[in-house]
Amino acid sequence: MYVLTSSSTGMTGIIIWVVILVVFMFFFMIRPQRKEQARKNDMLAKMAVGDTVCTTGGFYGTLIDVDDDIVIVEFGNNKNCRIPMQKSAIAQIEKAEDAIEE
Repeated sequence: MYVLTSSSTGMTGIIIWVVILVVFMFFFMIRPQRKEQARKNDMLAKMAVGDTVCTTGGFYGTLIDVDDDIVIVEFGNNKNCRIPMQKSAIAQIEKAEDAIEE
């Protein structure tokens, strides 16, 4: 015959609090990070030649070529300053159509 004691009841309470803590961490830390990553992946997928981009280093340029994982960005008015970089180095994109309308 099994008798509940205060130590087994206390252990159940600790397990419940750990589960609550894990659920709390998921909703307030992991889930927003996943949403942000999905937003960035969507942004990078919609990238096209002629878009103005801001790199993670803070440089602004214009996309002149887009491959699978590499993009070529032209910086400044000097047409000779073209730098290949990874797509993941792009932090922000302004679509070419939006820039023309303003």
